[in-house]
Amino acid sequence: MSIREDAINGKVTPVFEQCAAHEGVSVETLMAGVAAGDICIPKNHHHDFPRVTGIGKGLKTKVNANIGSSKDHPELENELQKLCVCLKAGADAVMDLSMGGEISAIRREILKNCPIPLGTVPIYQSIAQFVEKDKKKIGEVSVDHIFQTIEEQARDGVDFMTIHCGITRETLRRIDNHPRLLGVVSRGGSFTIEWMSYNNRENPMYEHFDDLLAILKEHEVTLSLGDGIRPGCLADATDRGQVQELIHLGELTQRAWDAGVQVMIEGPGHMPLDQIEANVMLQKRLCHNAPFYVLGPLVTDIAPGYDHITGAIGGAIAASAGADFLCYVTPAEHLKLPSSQDVHDGVIASRIAAHAADIVKKVPGAMARDIEMAKRRCALDWKGQIELSVDPEKARRYREEGNTYTGDACSMCGSFCAIKVYKQASRRRE
Repeated sequence: MSIREDAINGKVTPVFEQCAAHEGVSVETLMAGVAAGDICIPKNHHHDFPRVTGIGKGLKTKVNANIGSSKDHPELENELQKLCVCLKAGADAVMDLSMGGEISAIRREILKNCPIPLGTVPIYQSIAQFVEKDKKKIGEVSVDHIFQTIEEQARDGVDFMTIHCGITRETLRRIDNHPRLLGVVSRGGSFTIEWMSYNNRENPMYEHFDDLLAILKEHEVTLSLGDGIRPGCLADATDRGQVQELIHLGELTQRAWDAGVQVMIEGPGHMPLDQIEANVMLQKRLCHNAPFYVLGPLVTDIAPGYDHITGAIGGAIAASAGADFLCYVTPAEHLKLPSSQDVHDGVIASRIAAHAADIVKKVPGAMARDIEMAKRRCALDWKGQIELSVDPEKARRYREEGNTYTGDACSMCGSFCAIKVYKQASRRRE
């Protein structure tokens, strides 16, 4: 049986026990969430790793980091280095989005070294191999080839897959009747639309959805229903195409659950601040409270080089409104393949957003860390403050760089430290 079916039938397995221990919840609570569809546990049968992670209602907001080679940078070593950076910075999951070099070999090496859930977008490999190596057009990729790639990745041990099943011919008609400023910016979404347009056929992932579910269930792959029509700029947010796709995703969620497959839903992209909460509510309503995986969202379009900040702002709002999983955004977004430093900065920014939201959601233990930090600051305990910080190495480096003041305060205030002056004033009043 699948993880979902085990939860529904009340069968306690090591997966539930390991995940509950990692999440700090009871096995019963976890299994109830999985059975209801509020929680998913991305854990392929073929991928053994210690940090079995749950995503969804009542659990800590999780952070995903994207890595992967490109045609211009196909080297495996770079991606393994980025994987190490992700792990050190505290990512909860990683996606391999490779489209260059020996894609299968890169994925297998990443899986071998990945102690957390790993996700992919299988159509990337299908298109990259067929178009680049065989010099064919996107529309000439066969349905069999697409499904063979999905099955290969499932056998290799991929824990969750983003698949753009919700784009249909009806969706395309709505897009055509409601033109966008920036069209479709999802790479997988654009591949799917080009295939459909070239062949004048329905989306094969929608048309053959039951076949897809059979593969995913056999290998225990969580289905991440991709938002191929996500807005790529603020002006396109919450339009007909985006909402139409979300309606389809809600229908497909129920079909996947009925087949014993776990599901999460991917969400928007670029979105004004005042639309984020409504979009989370809409997703939860239409998709039966399935875990929500948001890409940012980015709250302004004018900050290339700083989009880890725009994404963290949107991510904090989305997660505090009920989103469960934040896909990081790096400073390199819209500009280039991210470096290891970009990856680090993206993970840290999203972790800050996730933690800020967990305080609002009253996730057990979230506020306790901030209270402990306040105590360390009150005691001018610099070692303790650094250890509690989200990025201890940077905090330590800044402390050492600025520690020109010989006392126990910092170099900004020195002997005029507000904490020290207040304590002195308090003693005078005793």
